[in-house]
Amino acid sequence: MMKFSNDTSTFFRGKEVLLLEDNLLLAKQISSFLEKSGADVTHCQSLEEARRALPELSFDAALFDLNLPDGDSLELLREGIVPQNTSTVLMTGEGGIRSAVEAIQLGASDYLSKPFDLDELPYVFAQADNRRKNIRLSQHNREQEKKKTNDLFFEGAFVQDLEKLKKILDADRRLDANLPPLLIDGPTGSGKSTYARWIHAHGPRSENSFVEVNCSAIPENLIESELFGHEKGAFTDAKNARIGLFEAADQGTLFLDEIASLSLAAQAKVLLAIENGVIRRVGGTKEIKVNIRIIAASNQDLRQMIMSREFREDLFHRLDLLRINIPELKTRGTDILPLAKHFLSALSKKYRLPTPTISKSSENYMLHNEWTGNTRELIHDLERALVMAEKGQDLELSNDLQSGLKNNTLLDENDWLNPSFVFPEDGFDLEKEMIRLIERAISQANGNISEAARFLGVPRDYIRYRLQKKSK
Repeated sequence: MMKFSNDTSTFFRGKEVLLLEDNLLLAKQISSFLEKSGADVTHCQSLEEARRALPELSFDAALFDLNLPDGDSLELLREGIVPQNTSTVLMTGEGGIRSAVEAIQLGASDYLSKPFDLDELPYVFAQADNRRKNIRLSQHNREQEKKKTNDLFFEGAFVQDLEKLKKILDADRRLDANLPPLLIDGPTGSGKSTYARWIHAHGPRSENSFVEVNCSAIPENLIESELFGHEKGAFTDAKNARIGLFEAADQGTLFLDEIASLSLAAQAKVLLAIENGVIRRVGGTKEIKVNIRIIAASNQDLRQMIMSREFREDLFHRLDLLRINIPELKTRGTDILPLAKHFLSALSKKYRLPTPTISKSSENYMLHNEWTGNTRELIHDLERALVMAEKGQDLELSNDLQSGLKNNTLLDENDWLNPSFVFPEDGFDLEKEMIRLIERAISQANGNISEAARFLGVPRDYIRYRLQKKSK
């Protein structure tokens, strides 16, 4: 959250303040203090006077005594006539804590127990104003985050991704509180964190925190402190107590990116926290309850890591309740082109440039590039080409990336997928290339033989026959 100034000495300068107090002596003292601080004060002695004053002036702050001759000031909050952008503080006498709690629930910013030092007023109101601004900023950030996720591309082959995401959301809404872990696997740059944010932004916990941690970026000796926090003096540099990311994400979502990079010891502690819903800070003895939705992501084959004893099998099965697999970008086929246009439109808005047309050669490049960096690489290539493009000309990726073309086996000059290919004098191995086509179709279909057969326009049995013939 944004930090605001700690200087409260000038808080009331130029502010309109409503003071609701029937004790004339106290009202005079408070009014004098506020006016010396630069405020314009409107003093009311009853609820009726306040009801008349509130619609007439736009008050920045309000200071209400609880008990008044014609009722208690909570009535004004219950009636909803105090604007939400007015920082309201309640003054209570002895035994008024219950009323103060109700006032907070009704929208008051804070309360002061009588008697109090007048010097407390700027501090209390400044803190209340900071909280109000932080709440608004958090709301704005959530709205912006949701807007970003609403702009995701879900057309063509990507419709399948949206269907999976919606099924998870349906399950989340039925469960409401105790949401199961979600595992997202896919190669680097494929959009795992983007999908995690989409799930959070559209789910039942969207009003609460989304905390993202890249497990591979945290040194092994600090991972436990980062995740679970530490008490003062827990280790040499622990000069103050600090909460961990599990606590920070309480009631929200904790996204553990690159979870495969955690050590086995750290994995055991994460498993314990997920199963029991409690954590213990480093150096502490107190168990702290946390209610979080865990989303984990990995770009490695966790099953293979289990076999090599690099990842805990029990943690894998705990995380693998719901799963989304994001395939490599190169398997998306011709859907890469509308995806690129979608990204290019967003990038053009970012740089305040007209959206250019992508050249035919660049389209050909995109269809045949390996895209080892997946979606991230595509976005970076488009952004670089957009920034460097000549005004009014088609967008050229291939001209900027000749080295990539040379290293791309699919665009080798002797490859028949290359538009400039000519048949060699010594003949062409059609049988071998048919198998290659079949394997390419199966890869694009993520191993689904029926889908691969549809791509090729042949019966499923034909593919099986060809593959069996190859293996003999």
